[in-house]
Amino acid sequence: MVSTRPVYRPPSAPGNHRLPQSVYWRRRALVGLVSVSAAFVLYLGGTLAFALNNPTYGVSYMARAAEWGRSHGMGSVITWIETEYYKLNPPTVGGKPPASAFGHGPTSVAVPAAGHLPEPARIPTPAANPLPGEGVWHVAGRTTASGIPTIYEAFVRPNNINTSYVVGVAWMDPTLLRAQLYSGSYIPGGYHFSHSAPITAAASKTLVAAFNAGFRMQDANGGYYTDGRMILPLRKGAASVVIFKDGTMTLGAWGTKGFTMNNQIASVRQNLRLLVNNGKPVPGLANPNSIAWGKTLGGTFSVWRSGLGVTKDGAIIYVGGPALSIQDLANVLVRAGAVRAMELDINTDWVQYSVFNGPLNAPINGGNGTSLLSSMNGPPSRYFTTWWNRDFFTMSLRPSETLSKSTTSTTSKLTPAG
Repeated sequence: MVSTRPVYRPPSAPGNHRLPQSVYWRRRALVGLVSVSAAFVLYLGGTLAFALNNPTYGVSYMARAAEWGRSHGMGSVITWIETEYYKLNPPTVGGKPPASAFGHGPTSVAVPAAGHLPEPARIPTPAANPLPGEGVWHVAGRTTASGIPTIYEAFVRPNNINTSYVVGVAWMDPTLLRAQLYSGSYIPGGYHFSHSAPITAAASKTLVAAFNAGFRMQDANGGYYTDGRMILPLRKGAASVVIFKDGTMTLGAWGTKGFTMNNQIASVRQNLRLLVNNGKPVPGLANPNSIAWGKTLGGTFSVWRSGLGVTKDGAIIYVGGPALSIQDLANVLVRAGAVRAMELDINTDWVQYSVFNGPLNAPINGGNGTSLLSSMNGPPSRYFTTWWNRDFFTMSLRPSETLSKSTTSTTSKLTPAG
């Protein structure tokens, strides 16, 4: 009979059970790859958690996540997400804002007949028919020691479609105010600057307004000059805010007449191209494929936008608010009197204009500030914090306007007929 018992096999010699060396190398490579991937995910998670709890990245969590993504090489993904979001959430069509949306405060004020720019004319509404109070200017912020208004505010609807929204407009008199560019460790970054947030107690004694600057420098398609240093090379043709050493602010295309470097210039902040030139919107604003007005969202989406303009007599115009396409922004700037204008920053967290009140020649803080629009994200106090690391502009009373002067006054009516 044949036995069915297994044949006895002696145990293998020591070492004969090992797998081929290539298997072990593959295992080590896999473990290494998993470890590196886990470390990378933990790093991203940690930096995202930091960003979501860091007001420097924005007021809202959405803005903080977007800023985090762009700073970690995911700009195209963030832009796609934002684009889809705005496609699905366009501004409301039609409707009417509340009557209180068009401002408050005096519209007639006794001012000297000379020593300041002429008061602005009422802004024609971009909507079909003006509502009561629309486009009417109101005195805002600190006046001079002689009681002369330095800033006026007015409010209009952005277009004839999104008529439930209101855009804020501020008119600033550079003969009474001096401008200052405050630079940040993030924008433009890289240096210690003589003027950075927070606004000091000494500087706050004459402060009248503070407002946002432009895009991140990697998106601005322009340069930056301040403190006698060329932080980033200035681009010929770029829209440029220029501040002279005497505090006068103006803007125009760099390289054109009056906009070349000289020893009287204190700061130059560039952002994209001019929106308005010779009192008219520039050609191409309606081109949906153009990235001239910002490669992140372009110019066709109606979102929160801000812009800066200069009138023929030198007044500075700020416009900021919701439901603005790039065409709408240019249109409002022109209606407010701008002969040249440019876009500043966009999206809810970065559009912020504040005026300040309080006893003249006494320190104030963010609590003395009021946003141009109550719906602007982020309080005026952002400019008084150590963590605010973006650049911004301030307007303060010139030293000559901090002492009372004996003058003959006339009544200025800011609501002319028609």
